[in-house]
Amino acid sequence: MTVKRIESGGHTPHRTLARLVERLREQGIRDERVLQAIGKVPRQQFVEQGLAYSAYDDTPLPIGYQQTISQPFVVARMLELLHAGRVGLGRTLEVGAGCGYQAAVLSHLASDVYAVERIRPLLDRARDNLRPFRFANVRLKYADGSLGLPEAAPFDTIIVAAAAREVPQALKDQLAEGGRLILPVGGLNQVLLLVERQGGVFRESRYEAVRFVPLLSGTE
Repeated sequence: MTVKRIESGGHTPHRTLARLVERLREQGIRDERVLQAIGKVPRQQFVEQGLAYSAYDDTPLPIGYQQTISQPFVVARMLELLHAGRVGLGRTLEVGAGCGYQAAVLSHLASDVYAVERIRPLLDRARDNLRPFRFANVRLKYADGSLGLPEAAPFDTIIVAAAAREVPQALKDQLAEGGRLILPVGGLNQVLLLVERQGGVFRESRYEAVRFVPLLSGTE
């Protein structure tokens, strides 16, 4: 996937965020509700202060603990695939809350967001980052995301922000009838995989090549 850098120096955060949304549109994102959701979340609030100048570049950024905040285009593309032909994302599970950015975007598209993170300091950071927004429909949980969140299942939507070798069975089991699950799959070569549940059948569709950190089990 080609990553195009968006220059952010010299612009106000609002104008830079607007430019990011416009650049995503130019790169092929067509779902206006997804673009509107991204346009409502100031990305600089979720990155370290020293990286604020790059907050609106279309690139992943480090958030510590060998994790990253995802590239905006990839966030938008995953959400577009999940949202296509649907009124909203419904009850949504996010595996890999990270710094909380994607949960904030999801809050504008889903009725309820359950964001799971396996690294305790990152979960604490996500909670701090999200607190000023006071999203009533976002809940954070410290847990092993590869196991899903059985107590809140089933989910209409599941989005995974780490690459698995194969789709975790627990996540498929927790997908509601008619639900959609998206995640990167693969090792060195990864692609986006969309899984749609229709009765007992799970239909899979493969999309763009991506690069994510690996999905790990357990907590730390």
